[in-house]
Amino acid sequence: MVMDNILIPNPEKLQEKIEKFKKGGLDSLHVVADFDKTLTYAYLGDKKFPSIISLLRDGHHLTSDYAEKAHAFFDHYHPVEIDLGVPKEKRIEAMQEWWSKHFQLLIDSGLNKKDLENIVQSERIKFRNGIKELLDNLNKNGIPVLIISSNGVGDTIQMILEKEDLNFPNVHIITNTFQFDENGKAIKPNEPTIHSMNKNEVAVKEYPVFNLIKNRKNVLLLGDSLDDLGMVEGFDYENLISVGFLNEEIEKNKEEFAKKFDVLVLNDGGAEYVNELMGRILGN
Repeated sequence: MVMDNILIPNPEKLQEKIEKFKKGGLDSLHVVADFDKTLTYAYLGDKKFPSIISLLRDGHHLTSDYAEKAHAFFDHYHPVEIDLGVPKEKRIEAMQEWWSKHFQLLIDSGLNKKDLENIVQSERIKFRNGIKELLDNLNKNGIPVLIISSNGVGDTIQMILEKEDLNFPNVHIITNTFQFDENGKAIKPNEPTIHSMNKNEVAVKEYPVFNLIKNRKNVLLLGDSLDDLGMVEGFDYENLISVGFLNEEIEKNKEEFAKKFDVLVLNDGGAEYVNELMGRILGN
């Protein structure tokens, strides 16, 4: 089924899951979501929305040699990240190595919390249409939202949520953050490192939020890559509805995404259908 950039590979199967979610009620539900290019848009017109890292780089907030070194890391590691022909263990090892080197590079290049705050205020990051309504609705219904992000400077996620008045008490963030000194200078990354290959809810057991969701066995998952499906690996869920935002190389990736996700949002579309889906689950 296709409708306005929405592809539902198996409508009957999705409806069966919706009925199970409705039967389980509010107390059995939680949401797990990626942040960049999932809750936020991937493109502005025909241009990709800049990442926080690229805004740091292009805004000359870091040392002059940062860009060259960061690009060298990207050129070396990104092809491994997206090559599904490389064994998963090798990809995980490469991602851990990449982020460790990049974090140290950010520190050596003068990363400062004030620069992150200035970038957040620059309005260069935009939530998808419907996301604010979704988060507001989930908060009103007391449904935990777990954001798991491999963002290189995840400190900005809470800043962005606060700026948009979306830092609700039901929202919990697991991402990469830094320790800053009294002058705002980054001095050390916090552990563990979250990257595209290890974003699974196994790690959640180490965080207080696990006690809030461990008995909520119905999961709505939002992501923009096949690896985001790993956010529920190891978690003892009963029913999963997965929504994949397929933002680029649509025709190349659509078939594989359709095998894995219950719903596809194509062409960097909004989150209106997710709100409709949540309304059906909640009986609104």
